Amino acid sequence: MNGAHALLSTLRANGVTTCFANPGTSEMHFVAGLDDVAEMNAILCLFEGVATGAADGYARVTGRPASTLLHLGPGLANGWANLHNARRARVPLVNIIGDHATYHAQYDAPLQSDITAVANGLHSWQRRTLSQNTVARDTADAVAAAYGPPGQVATLILPADVSWGELDSAPTSWPLAERHPPATPDADQLSRALTALRTKKAALFIGGTALDTEQLALAQRIAIATGSRVIMETFPAIVDRGAGVAHPERLIYLSEFAISQLKDLEALVLVGSTEPVGFFAYPDVPSRMVAEGCDVITVAAPGTDTLVALSALVDELNAAPVVVTAGERPPTPTGALTTQSFAAAIGATLPDGVIVADESNTSGVHLFGATQFAPAHQWMTLTGGSIGFGLPVALGAAVASGQRVLTLESDGSMMYTPQALWTMAREGLDVTVVALSNRSYAILNLERQRVGAVTNGATSQRMLELDGPEMNLCSIATGLGVPSVRVTSAEELVTALLRSYATSGPMFIEVILPKGLS
Repeated sequence: MNGAHALLSTLRANGVTTCFANPGTSEMHFVAGLDDVAEMNAILCLFEGVATGAADGYARVTGRPASTLLHLGPGLANGWANLHNARRARVPLVNIIGDHATYHAQYDAPLQSDITAVANGLHSWQRRTLSQNTVARDTADAVAAAYGPPGQVATLILPADVSWGELDSAPTSWPLAERHPPATPDADQLSRALTALRTKKAALFIGGTALDTEQLALAQRIAIATGSRVIMETFPAIVDRGAGVAHPERLIYLSEFAISQLKDLEALVLVGSTEPVGFFAYPDVPSRMVAEGCDVITVAAPGTDTLVALSALVDELNAAPVVVTAGERPPTPTGALTTQSFAAAIGATLPDGVIVADESNTSGVHLFGATQFAPAHQWMTLTGGSIGFGLPVALGAAVASGQRVLTLESDGSMMYTPQALWTMAREGLDVTVVALSNRSYAILNLERQRVGAVTNGATSQRMLELDGPEMNLCSIATGLGVPSVRVTSAEELVTALLRSYATSGPMFIEVILPKGLS
């Protein structure tokens, strides 16, 4: 039995039974070991950013880690952007990086690099395992670190000779990760929050683990009992939504509007979230979103038990249960495709229990309103802002859940990780991909104005346009094995959506919007 067998067996013993992989030479003993660990569901991804994003999506849906398998430093670098999103989502993820054999590193081979330095940018747990006899313990420690709380990316670097090296003796059982419960909310902070909610213009600012149906209802009860507001972070990892689910305000992405949204608050109570700040800096716009003098109270920082915190507030306030306001879904749209009719089509057709991966960016501005009263569903967003997350996260969510996943993609973001489509086809996953083609980086046209870098030059404008040549997204999807259709009207979009929801396997829908529309 070699080190790779020990690693795989320890993952299995700890319930990590899905691996999204893009292996190379240094990982071949891990790959061979898969034949001996039947419980491990190994899924090939054609790009490391797909593997890491899929592991993120898996964790968002299940709360449990999948593993990645990446090849050396360049493989880690290729997967880093979606590891960044996973870090910001605070999900558990076991990130396995193969490396050169320990004795080979001294020769500075062409693929030699400083893996530790690259992994350090994730600001989370990492370890290089140095012996086949310790790899099982190191793996269990990686699983424990991934769970946190809060969840994090735990990187285990596996040299090739550790992978192929034979164990001195096979253990009678494989080590189990030492799991830790979430922290208990601080009593003094709970007391401060109660006083603020009762006496000030206040809002609960919720995120992280506080966004399931039960906790959203608790937050609504607190708000009604105290006359306060409930505001959700702009980009949650996953949030329960739809008919019968309490619907908080969503913090507006644009700093100027978010500042206005929060300007009257005298207190902001953080539950599962951190204080909101601007996504970017802008000339003459504050980085902090709350007004000067607003009392920011951390009741439950990430890693703290948000259910206990909200329940304690409800009990202290004797907050009565409330009925979630009912409403109507938008009517089925007709006519031209716009951002409004696109959102209405999604809201009018969304089936029960769908998981949505939203990377629609500027074209999705109307989606939250249009889907508020759709059947109950879950919504995942771009936590870290690194585009190219939508297709991989949808892939991982579909593997994890066995449910229909709807991913809403903008054309520019889709081109970062289109390889995910091939894996969806190979695995026969029920994923509906809606790709919004406006042939433009529309968000950058907006941001250029906001930072004051406005010119009329053709050269700068060409950097923000995605035509010349125009991309045929349907052809890309078809070439990667996913049936595709292009739609140019709201009626065609509705028909394509309904057909996809009724058909097993993946389907790709290219939505043609007016150029540059946001």
